[in-house]
Amino acid sequence: MNAQLMIQPSSFIDGGIQIKPVRGLFLFKFSEDLQERLESMNQKQRESQLTPDEEVELTGILELDRIFTLLNAKIIAESA
Repeated sequence: MNAQLMIQPSSFIDGGIQIKPVRGLFLFKFSEDLQERLESMNQKQRESQLTPDEEVELTGILELDRIFTLLNAKIIAESA
């Protein structure tokens, strides 16, 4: 197991998470602001310009993205 510092994914719940209908299913999505933040930090990472604090934040957002992907896949699979 690889230990990493990250902002807890749960810290994004209040302002960064939405549940939206997609083709008749309610799926977990990032808010527009959190999605823009993710894209901005991904760009900075490609350019090797992330600060240490941003690296920690990005790691937390990416973990939340992995969680959403798994949850949404389960929702879709169980609806079939």
